[in-house]
Amino acid sequence: MSMHTDAVQRCLAAWNAAPDDVEKAVAMTFTDAATYTDPLADIRGQDAITDTIRGVREQFPGFEFRAVGTPDAHHHIARFSWELVSREDGSAPVAGFDVITLAEDGRVSSVSGFLDRVPDA
Repeated sequence: MSMHTDAVQRCLAAWNAAPDDVEKAVAMTFTDAATYTDPLADIRGQDAITDTIRGVREQFPGFEFRAVGTPDAHHHIARFSWELVSREDGSAPVAGFDVITLAEDGRVSSVSGFLDRVPDA
């Protein structure tokens, strides 16, 4: 498994972690000063990422993040598409893609996220 594929899998696992496991999953996945920027967030650090993941999980109970396709990667950069899928009916109201930058230790140092599909407000 490449460092890119491993990093993508760890990102998705962090977003899908049980509430008691999110902090540990984030520490394993993201550097201490990692940044996460998407249309709804512009944050820095493991605590902020943990809080954001918990907030999204509260907003979408019964959903999980799943990769779509294969990551595209070079050097220390990877991009991957994902969907937020209901475990109950398989619907995916949210979809997007992320571009991640990896630190030398293989953890994610930055995420630039883009939302392709979001529910109507």
